[in-house]
Amino acid sequence: MPGNGEVVTRRPEARGGESPAFVLSRGVVMLFAVACGAAVANVYFSQPLLVTMGHDLAMSPALVGSVVTLTHVGYGLGLFLLVPLGDVANRGRLVVAQLLLLVVALVVVAVAPTAAVLLAGMAATGFLAVVTQTLVAFATSLAPPAGRGRVVGLVTSGVVIGILLARTASGLMADLAGWRSVYLASASLTALLALVLHRVLPHHRDAQATTLRYGRLLRSTITLFARERLLRLRALFGLLIFAAFSTLWSSVALPLSEPPHLLPHRAIGAFGLIGVAGALAATVAGRLNDRGLATRTTGIALALLAASWLPLAFTRGSLWALAVGVILLDLAVQAVHVTNQTLIYALHPDAGSRLIGGYMVFYSIGSATGAIAATSLYAAAGWGAVCALGATFSCLGLTLWAFTRNTTSGSTAESTSRGEAGLLAER
Repeated sequence: MPGNGEVVTRRPEARGGESPAFVLSRGVVMLFAVACGAAVANVYFSQPLLVTMGHDLAMSPALVGSVVTLTHVGYGLGLFLLVPLGDVANRGRLVVAQLLLLVVALVVVAVAPTAAVLLAGMAATGFLAVVTQTLVAFATSLAPPAGRGRVVGLVTSGVVIGILLARTASGLMADLAGWRSVYLASASLTALLALVLHRVLPHHRDAQATTLRYGRLLRSTITLFARERLLRLRALFGLLIFAAFSTLWSSVALPLSEPPHLLPHRAIGAFGLIGVAGALAATVAGRLNDRGLATRTTGIALALLAASWLPLAFTRGSLWALAVGVILLDLAVQAVHVTNQTLIYALHPDAGSRLIGGYMVFYSIGSATGAIAATSLYAAAGWGAVCALGATFSCLGLTLWAFTRNTTSGSTAESTSRGEAGLLAER
């Protein structure tokens, strides 16, 4: 049993890249959380800065919109092309290398003299920001099964806070020192984290490292989805919950900036701070997963997600209703997300990076679907239709859970055995 601040200890049989004697203390887990939050925030910094960027670099409205698009496209490509490398490379060195390259990309954005350079830098930033998922897989690999959910929950709480604070922080910093200062500050923080992680993380390999070549590594990610029903189900949950999440956060600024509220951008961004409550859900869900309550946690969370759209529907009349809805929605989304990651990693720890990277591709698809559908629907039919869309995504998730609740937790031992046999055949 861990004591005096120790969360978990390294398993002797764990995959290559880490020292068997390494101890994952509470402080190291929090370092993982901070690094995850700082990395993922780079994907969202630009959203409140688009108008300023456009004016500074004489960009057309269509070109300004492509800043966000290219960042997310880069992130999606990174999930498929970079994250799986964690299963064949030393994760400690891979994390540091990605962070250092991310520093370069952020500096390119910060000093971009033209729109073309800015867009290239933003695409590279999104591509390299997937170090977040490499860190999640790394932290999970260091945790024994009995404490895995707790570690995933703590690290995911950092991701939640990073996403929700990114817009507010970038807006405030841009007001003080211009939009370029946001990326210079982020580059400095990222460089510092790379240095600290280089000193803290284990860098030794063992004889059990996966030896798949890169092409077969990517193909094996697809093979995992074809083989594992639990992975497919959890990926669908991820797609639906993040479609609902994106439905809210991509469009809520629209009714808040119109009568009767007429809120300024700073006040609108402050509502993102309420969603930090989702970080609490991440840690609680992790503990519940460690107690074998994954299926029940998923069902309760999906029911809360569906219920959250009732108070959200009254946003135009009450900011208190919006606050209640935001808390319920973020609690629910993060509880399901942590449960998903904990369960799918257990399918095959040696393929943890591929499992989490592949799962997060569905997260990206869901987020993009929700954002595009919500903004289009708001223009055509208003806030009520947006809430109906979010409720539809949520109810689809709850219905899927109801029909599959006897199989969504799966048999970890059986699934791991099947996964090991299949992946060994690919080597």
